[in-house]
Amino acid sequence: MHQLGLIGGTFDRFHDGHKSLIRKGLSECNSLEIWITNDSIANAKDNRTKSWSERCSEIQEFLAIDFPRVSFHILEDNHGPAPSHPSASAIVCTAETHKECENINSIRQSNGLAVLSIICAERVLAWDDQPISSSRVRDGQIDRSGHPWIPDRIRTGSWNLSPPAEAELKEPFGRLFSGPEDDPNKAMIDVLKEIQLLDPPRCIISVGDVTVKTLQDVGNPAHIALVDGLTKRQKWDGASEIDRSLYDVIIQCQSPPGTISNSLLRACETAISSWKLDGQTHLIIVEGEEDLAPLILHPLSPIGSVVLYGQPGKGVVLRWCDEESKERCRSLLSAFNPS
Repeated sequence: MHQLGLIGGTFDRFHDGHKSLIRKGLSECNSLEIWITNDSIANAKDNRTKSWSERCSEIQEFLAIDFPRVSFHILEDNHGPAPSHPSASAIVCTAETHKECENINSIRQSNGLAVLSIICAERVLAWDDQPISSSRVRDGQIDRSGHPWIPDRIRTGSWNLSPPAEAELKEPFGRLFSGPEDDPNKAMIDVLKEIQLLDPPRCIISVGDVTVKTLQDVGNPAHIALVDGLTKRQKWDGASEIDRSLYDVIIQCQSPPGTISNSLLRACETAISSWKLDGQTHLIIVEGEEDLAPLILHPLSPIGSVVLYGQPGKGVVLRWCDEESKERCRSLLSAFNPS
């Protein structure tokens, strides 16, 4: 049993892989120093990373009764104190960071210090047999336990909106920006100001013909747009004015009213995956209705994306994609009934 071990990392979106790392350290060390990457370095890699204090608090909450055995410190560079730490005898890592620990030991030897025992924790795999990582959580692929955000059963067949889910969806899912129905540009301009005040979203997704066209009219077309030619479930003449040439790819799918179809799910998956891969923009034309699409767009999208849709007679609803929105959509999808 080592007296003192070191652990370093960003620890964003504290997940099951992080838990395994800390458990491994506590199983072989009487005490641990956890060095958490500072905000400037972490945000330089990804500006969606939580603050140092938030990341630290999540670890402290997890530790519970083991809290007294652990101290927390700010990591200001790649190695922290490990190359010269006088009292540590072990360093805890994963397979991905094992090589870096070997480099640290080389520096210690050149400094005349004893090498650190390298304690390697097993990787924790997600549902797809790929390692759980903070980047995958931020990218929207998995939750912190490695589970998918789209329930498995939704990937087969078509699913109808259930009464409990319908009741929960009566209230706007996000923040409503009010504006006159005959001039939707006013509400949309306020929406775009709000988006620009915060960290830039990775993807702007628009659901509904009026919302899609309004974004075009104000010079900020969505990266992914879904239309069905309707507004208030009636044919909308303005749909013909949507400029299809603004999009790199056009996808057509089918999804009846009150239904999430496999066709709609595949179209959304294709568009989001392609946008993440190379930034291609997509117009998804839905035969039927696209009203329920946000319930699958949130689970599929990277954290930091924006989903916009119109609220007839009221304005535009904005909802940032985050873990809370993903969890709510997953819960609602689980309540859907098979067609």
